[in-house]
Amino acid sequence: MNSPAYQVAMLWAGDAEARRTMELDQTRLAAIAQALRAVGITPQAAVYSDDFVDEVRDQLLQLDGVLVWVDPIVNGRDRTVLDALLREVSDAGVLVSAHPDLILKMGTKEVLYRTRDMGWGSDTRIYRTPDALRTQLPVSLARGEPRVLKQYRGNGGNGVWKVERSNNADVRVRHAQRGSVEEVMTFDAFLTRCEGYFAGEGRIIDQAYQARLPDGMVRCYLVRDRVAGFGEQLINALLPAPAGAPPADAPSPGPRRYFPPSREDLQRLRARTETDWVPALCQTLAIEPATLPIIWDADFLYGPKDAAGDDTYVLCEINISAVYPFPDDALLPLARETLARLTARHTL
Repeated sequence: MNSPAYQVAMLWAGDAEARRTMELDQTRLAAIAQALRAVGITPQAAVYSDDFVDEVRDQLLQLDGVLVWVDPIVNGRDRTVLDALLREVSDAGVLVSAHPDLILKMGTKEVLYRTRDMGWGSDTRIYRTPDALRTQLPVSLARGEPRVLKQYRGNGGNGVWKVERSNNADVRVRHAQRGSVEEVMTFDAFLTRCEGYFAGEGRIIDQAYQARLPDGMVRCYLVRDRVAGFGEQLINALLPAPAGAPPADAPSPGPRRYFPPSREDLQRLRARTETDWVPALCQTLAIEPATLPIIWDADFLYGPKDAAGDDTYVLCEINISAVYPFPDDALLPLARETLARLTARHTL
């Protein structure tokens, strides 16, 4: 008996013209489409905007699944309308690559606070109101070490700040968005900058700054619970200027380079991620491993060396909403995982 001919939408944000004219094989997702075809899945483009959500709903309800690439913040819009759509089509039996409820569990910055006691954790706090930020951040800064504040949902460094006390009552801050420079401002002025992060369900996570930031950041790309490749970025957005140089001389973020899951010097990180941290994440957040996102990634900063001189790692964030690009090594695992989930649903 032949396998069913599954049809899966590949969804990303765009306007009505893009939805009308865009050819899937002419987009940056073309290689993913090819991998899906290689395992017998027929992909189709699904350009999305809140402005034509009903049209997208009609399309998705005719398909077996949808793989989603939409950032949490796009041109001033969030995913509220999209997430409601994805919940609706999921309830109707359509496979969704990362369910919105799962994103709320593990794909927001609050995951840093909820998993702070895991092996990848660090000194992490959470401020749920502007008043909590006003009263508790000074306590956090009183140790004299920089802190990194992160808004609840965001991408591209938006709402991520390095903060430390200046020589007086002011604070020295640097936004992680590309093109930002270090500033010194009053504490009250910085609080005003942060007010918007508390809108709606907003909150701020406060994490210890990692002194080994100049050593770079490593990204583990995972298909469900297995590492499918690595990314490495040697110059991070919050990297300080060289010693003795003015703050404006801080280097701009560098490119991310991609590596297969077999990269030799990262096998210890791979093993800890697969055998220790992902199971602990699932247990801590009450996630069934089989429902983990089809493709996701975890960013790690280097922590202090351990007693044996080996690297330790500190979780910086988890990305689920729009994981691309990623190593070519992850293409076939992603396609096979998609097929396995569709087949499991079909045989129930």
